[in-house]
Order: sequence, then C-alpha cells, then structure tokens
Amino acid sequence: MNVLFTSVEAAPFAKVGGMADVVGSLPVALRRLGIDARVLMPGTGSIPHTKHHISYQFSFKFNHAGGTSDVHVYGTEYKGVPFYFIQAWPYIGQERSIYQDVSQDYARFIFFSQVVQAVAWELGQREGWFPDVLHAHDWHTGLVPFLLTASRWKQEWRGVGSVMTLHNMAYQGDWAGPFLHRAGVPPRLEPLLWGGRDNNLLALGIAYADYVTTVSPRYAIEIQYPENAFGLHDLIRARLPDLRGILNGIDMEEWDPATDRVVEQNYDATNFIELRPANKAALQQRLGLPVRSDVPLMGIVSRLTGQKGIDLLIPAVRGILSGHDVQFVALGSGEDDLEYGLWNLQHHYGDRARFINTYSEDIAHLIYAASDLFLMPSRFEPCGTSQMFAMRYGSLPLVRETGGLADTVQNYDNGAGEYGTGFTFQWSEPYPLFNTIHWALQTYHQRRETWNRMVERAMRVDFGWDISARQYIALYESAAARHRMAKS
Repeated sequence: MNVLFTSVEAAPFAKVGGMADVVGSLPVALRRLGIDARVLMPGTGSIPHTKHHISYQFSFKFNHAGGTSDVHVYGTEYKGVPFYFIQAWPYIGQERSIYQDVSQDYARFIFFSQVVQAVAWELGQREGWFPDVLHAHDWHTGLVPFLLTASRWKQEWRGVGSVMTLHNMAYQGDWAGPFLHRAGVPPRLEPLLWGGRDNNLLALGIAYADYVTTVSPRYAIEIQYPENAFGLHDLIRARLPDLRGILNGIDMEEWDPATDRVVEQNYDATNFIELRPANKAALQQRLGLPVRSDVPLMGIVSRLTGQKGIDLLIPAVRGILSGHDVQFVALGSGEDDLEYGLWNLQHHYGDRARFINTYSEDIAHLIYAASDLFLMPSRFEPCGTSQMFAMRYGSLPLVRETGGLADTVQNYDNGAGEYGTGFTFQWSEPYPLFNTIHWALQTYHQRRETWNRMVERAMRVDFGWDISARQYIALYESAAARHRMAKS
C-alpha cells in the first residue's frame, strides 16, 4: 500500500511543534511494516538543501485560478523514507521561516494543498508510484481531503482514500473564504459545514476525510466538548463513527540515552543511578549554576504559550524557589510576557535559575538527561512528546492530567512506588501546580529508593511507533477499501 503524507512540518527538515516529530518518524515505522510511505511538504526557503542532501528531481507546469505556475520538486531520503519538497514562485521557496503572516500562509497552504494531487500524478507518471491514501495533517493541509473528494469524478482518484490527523484543534485556518475563492476552490456543500464552517480549513478536513484521527485517545474524547474543540465540537460528534484516537510515538533509536552523542555520559535503565549524575553536573557547569549533585533540578523544554501553562508555572516556580533548595532550567521562546516572566525568575534567583530564550536541540537533550523533574503543566495537550522524551531519559514528568499527558504519565501512588511514572494534577491554576511540585520534591528527598524505582519504570516504557503504526495501517486499508469498488 502507498501512503502520501502531506504536511508543512517534518523533522528534521522543518520543525516548530510535535507535528514535525510525528511526520518525521511515523513513515519510518510504516515502511518497516511494509507500507510505502512518502512525505510531501513545502520546500520553504528556511530548509537547508546542502545539509539534508536535498537535490532537484523534476519540474512541471500547474494551471490554477491565479494562472500557470512552474512547480519544482526536490527530494531526499531520510531513514529510508522519500521526502519531496515543492517550490513555486511566489508561493513557496523564498520564506525565511515555516510560518509567515496569516494572510500569506492562507495563500501558500491553499496553493500547496492544490498541488498535492498534481505532484502525486507526476510521481505516478515518472516513477510508477501512486498513492492509495492521502494522509493530511492539521489545518495547513485540511483542504486536501476536500479536493480529493471533488476529484473523484476522475477515474484515477476514485480509489484513493484519505485520513486527517488533528494535532491541535486550537489552530483551524478559519475565515479562509476569500482566499479559497481567489484560488478557485469549488463550493463546499457538505451540510456538516453549514454555518460558516465551509471557510474553515480544519473543518473541511474533518468533514471530508474518510477517517479522522487525533494524536491520543484522551484528546479524541476531549474535543467532543466546546472547551477543547474551539467551536467544532458538533462537527467532531457528527464524525464519531470515523474518529480514532491513536497515541503518538517517538523514535526510540534517536531518543536513547544509551547512545545519545549529545549527552555528557551515556546510561540506561540498569545503571542510571551511577552514571546519570554526570549529565546534571555538565548542564550545571554549562549554564553557570552551582555544581551540586544533592540539589533537585527542575526543567522545561517548551513553546512559551498559554496553552503550555507557562503562566501557571511562573508563579508556582517562584514560590518553590523562594522556599526550597532547588534549581530550575527553562528552554524555549514564545509570547513576550511569558519570556519576561521566566527572565524575571532568573533575575531574582540567578544562583538557582536559568532561562535560555531560544530553542536548541542539544540543550534540550541535556535538560532531559540532567533534570530530575520535568514540568509540563499544559492547559490542554493533544499528545505531547516532551514527557515521553523526559521519561526515556529518566526525568520524571510532572504534568496536568489532560490529553496525551493523561494517556502517558501514571501518577505516583504516594507509597512504595509500585505504581507511577511521574506526578499529575488536575486544576489549571498555579496553587495546585505548586503543591504538586512540593509533593514531588518531598518524595525526591525523603523516598529516594521509591523515586529511583519510578525512574527505572519510566525509562523502560516503550513509546515506539509499532502499535500505533499498525492502527494507522488498519485505517489506511479501510479508507482505501471504501473507494476500491467505485474505482473498479
């Protein structure tokens, strides 16, 4: 079976959030199971071709409402998966970052979605490869399932199925009507879209895809309610028979403390007690913190947004730093007020707090390998991968019980540690977070054997893609089967 992923992000080429990790690693797992998965994405100007060995493949002319565009296709192979990148002036190829002004992004991503089937057709003619399923990701490619449906009057597209994955319902590409009209996109007449949703790109994907998936089972439940569906809960409920919650995985080979080349000292679940402290010392020294093995180190690696609960974390951590002997390290960038709040923590607690206002993959690995407690107080979290990375590296996650965090982190039993891989709280307020951190620090100091028992358990959890990939394969087969009779 042939599956074509369509996404604007994919690690390691273009990454802002967790969607990039999924699109970069799920196709690898699928190919191991016999699925010929490939990825098509915009070839933004921010992607370094030389670094990733990306080379020119072919070009073709694409007719659309705005005229005729020369589409250039570039390609490379990453972990056995073919990746294709398209460039077409003035839409794609000159950007300095993945995302631009929203008015630019609407035009760019609508154009990209329109080109998807043209590129697939060209691959069929040039390489003999044609998709059985198109797998779209988030609002940026939400138009793909609709355009596929609108093309089913053509013989070649009658048997192709579609899957739409929702990574974050907060971002929908709504009010896109003028851009859709300008691009010549046909009217969207599906009754589920009445009330203005026909101009919402994410809603189009939900309404027209054969199957809709979320990135965790818990999130599939949460988006049936207004708080987490951001106005699309009725549409989600209408698609319940075709909605699946499939937990994201991580690349267990890339994220492995036993072989990680970035960390100071490699280790695994059998020897972390003896070897892991060297990484704490290395991070403390690198960031100018006092090198102390006895002090607990709290860490975060995050986009700094309200969704991530950083506004809850800042006052909670301030209270902890004022009353506990503890160190805190934060890595990330985002909203100005949250950046200032973390900078202010470093300003007032400079001997125990550090804020690195950027994103660095190397420092992220070091924080996972060095921290004792990993903070992730998200207001909502469709899945999240940072808690999985933290557990893999032996840093116990402290999370709010929501979405994928609830699916992946088992709360400590407050006893001998026979159960639990971290600490959880429920209310999205600073004080419950403060209390849970206090509880975790007490456990660290007073029940070290229990703490280590949880660390070992967390490190042994298998967050690989195998089970989830098999669930996706079942969906692909079902989606293609829905249209196979129509093609014949």
